[in-house]
Amino acid sequence: MSENERFVDNENDTISDTKFNLTWLKRDYYQIREKWCSWNGAHKFVAKLNEKKYAGYDDWRLPTTKESRNLYDHECKNYDFADDIVHIDYLFPEGCGSTYWCSEDTGHMAAAYNFYSDRGYNVRKNAKEEGNMSCRPVRSSGPRVKISDRTSGSGRTLRG
Repeated sequence: MSENERFVDNENDTISDTKFNLTWLKRDYYQIREKWCSWNGAHKFVAKLNEKKYAGYDDWRLPTTKESRNLYDHECKNYDFADDIVHIDYLFPEGCGSTYWCSEDTGHMAAAYNFYSDRGYNVRKNAKEEGNMSCRPVRSSGPRVKISDRTSGSGRTLRG
């Protein structure tokens, strides 16, 4: 499969990742709501998508850090809300957030992933909406694909 075939626009505000059998929301929370979201706000957003059976599905969730990392593509130079480069496929519309909530949490901290710096890290769950945090829900769309752990303990990508 060529890299061009990896992402498919499903024409229902979702994008399928054929490499990892995932379906992503095409627009993120910031693009849809025109504001940032807290950890609780991200979970409420996902719950609302499931309640409405968004795009016909009720199994939306926050991605894991590994799933977010596998969405990162250094060759892609898309643009976020501030016209800074984010490394996410061009099928995702410009104007998105650059830092997203992930599903992992450890009490008062939760995982986040930054598509500008290619880094996963922990953020306080009580971070305010003004913290430039967004979310891009995902769902599984096929058999689980083994996702390699390409990050170090610091959250940076292991290269080579």
